[in-house]
Amino acid sequence: MNPSPPEEHAQHERAKARLQLGAQAWLLKGFLLEMEWDQANIVDEVAAISSRAPFRQMLTPGGRRMSVALTNCGQRGWTSDRHGYRYTSHDPESGESWPPMPESFMRLADGCATEAGFRGFEPDACLINRYEPGARLSLHRDQDERDFDAPIVSVSLGLGAVFLFGGLSRGDRPHRVLLEHGDVVVWGGVDRLRYHGVMPLKEATGTLLTESVHPLLLRHRINLTFRKAT
Repeated sequence: MNPSPPEEHAQHERAKARLQLGAQAWLLKGFLLEMEWDQANIVDEVAAISSRAPFRQMLTPGGRRMSVALTNCGQRGWTSDRHGYRYTSHDPESGESWPPMPESFMRLADGCATEAGFRGFEPDACLINRYEPGARLSLHRDQDERDFDAPIVSVSLGLGAVFLFGGLSRGDRPHRVLLEHGDVVVWGGVDRLRYHGVMPLKEATGTLLTESVHPLLLRHRINLTFRKAT
């Protein structure tokens, strides 16, 4: 049976919301809002995680302080200091295990990955970045995982940001992609080792946030990055 005109329109709008950034890289515009994920629950879970493993601005191996504050949940957490970048099973500041990944996060990561064509994604690490105006993330690629079969799932909440999505070489000129509240980027397969980053965050970028958004998200960008580290 052919879809009726309203169904055709809905399918067309859905296709427009799926923007291909590479052969196996997708921007899912407004995916969290479309699927009606409970953003208040996500923010509450982030608050609970950060109460056990506080946000911190880590040092790079070169001794520079990162402008983005971060924490982790899951079986592994990503850390950085003068000894290098790596995943650990314990928070190096407290010696305690990283907080477990909430079941709602697991469902969110799997739903996003499936929408982008990566079924069966089971992340064991979620890096949580907190951006304030002025914070940035320089071009890099996620290469500290043991293998690269699983995709990267990046969920944006709060203030908008300009995402830089580059090539497989650091010298490749990156595309600039506006990420707004509720957007998701998923990349894997041949695109898994692309360089990417975030330009300095502005007070407000793109669509204005409504009063229904959690107050924390009016002042920050929260980015959940799901990975399979082991």
